[in-house]
Amino acid sequence: MSIYILSMFAGWNVRFNVVAVCHSWLKVIGLSFLEYVLDVFVIYTLLFLVWKMASHGFHTMRMKKRFELYKENALTIEMNESYSSGKNAFLVISHPAAIAITMGLFRPRIVLSTGLIKILTDDELTAVMYHEMYHKENRDPLKNFLMSLCSSTLWYIPILKWFNQKYRIVKELLADEFAIEKQATSVNLGSALLKMLKVGKQEKIPFVHASFADTSVNYRIEYLLNPFMEFQMKLPVKIACLSFLVFSLICMLFVFVLL
Repeated sequence: MSIYILSMFAGWNVRFNVVAVCHSWLKVIGLSFLEYVLDVFVIYTLLFLVWKMASHGFHTMRMKKRFELYKENALTIEMNESYSSGKNAFLVISHPAAIAITMGLFRPRIVLSTGLIKILTDDELTAVMYHEMYHKENRDPLKNFLMSLCSSTLWYIPILKWFNQKYRIVKELLADEFAIEKQATSVNLGSALLKMLKVGKQEKIPFVHASFADTSVNYRIEYLLNPFMEFQMKLPVKIACLSFLVFSLICMLFVFVLL
């Protein structure tokens, strides 16, 4: 697609002599209209990509301003002094819902709510913070955003959605393992998950982030109860075949037009 964009907008003449005969044959049988189909396809994908990025940026900035309005200054300072060497690693907001997320693509920040602090013990809260600190140190909001961007923009390749879902689960399990290693026990993390599951889902946040209790909570609790349980990564054959077929057709279309 990048090569096609360069040829379409930058005037870069791309030719593949290996399949020039096939191209000539397709021209003869009247498939020249495919060039217009590809133009529409590429422009749609680009516009959708720009819209997704702009939407994410807009909602992120809007939510940051909202969080700043509900900021608990004293608790925020206390959290940063107690658990982080950075001044802006944690942000505590006054909100009744149990919120624990890591947001920000390039400067990730952990957001906790007073509603979360009220329902958890000190040890459980520490487990949650270690979990989110893993996401922050590994820049998982950025990685989640890129995975989500690919799966949503290239929705016509359905295997990407499967990869996106499995990737998020794996990252949550790794963050859980990090918290368990820090505390040398899984009790606090498990009880925190159960409490957040009991109070219900967090407030819906309209941008990509790393959340403590949004992804496969039931599976993670089961994994905590049985650490020897194998994580199922069985590739869906039908979806994989369909994705390969779609990808092959798109590649053939690009080769035809670019010749």
